[in-house]
Amino acid sequence: MAFTGNYTCDTFKSGLLAGTFDFSAPTTQTFKIALYDSYATLNAQTAAYTTDNEVVATGYTAGGQAITPATAILDGIAYLDFSDATWTGVITARGALIYQDSSNIALFVLDFGSDKTSTTQFQVQFPVASNTSALVRIS
Repeated sequence: MAFTGNYTCDTFKSGLLAGTFDFSAPTTQTFKIALYDSYATLNAQTAAYTTDNEVVATGYTAGGQAITPATAILDGIAYLDFSDATWTGVITARGALIYQDSSNIALFVLDFGSDKTSTTQFQVQFPVASNTSALVRIS
């Protein structure tokens, strides 16, 4: 097993400070989520999208699918969230990588905790977009 947890990638942290990413609505950038099997080696040092150990399945296209960012500030806390992603087909995945499409810069590694399998529809659901539960919260 190569997944060992959820990570905010170092490339996202440095890119955030450098102004690399545009999460405003409507954004000029495309963000994607790609699925990976249990042999993938993804962690905080993952710098870019890779096809190594990406899921191969009917209903899944290499590179994953686009997800829409959502941002807001509520009670002094800024947050970033993404739209849920859904694939149709028989898919088994251990985790995922969120990345910026044109540059392939890695943002987040998601560890599902174990292999997850769907026979009809595979969905990655993000937490509720709020200042207490969104994927990224900055206070």
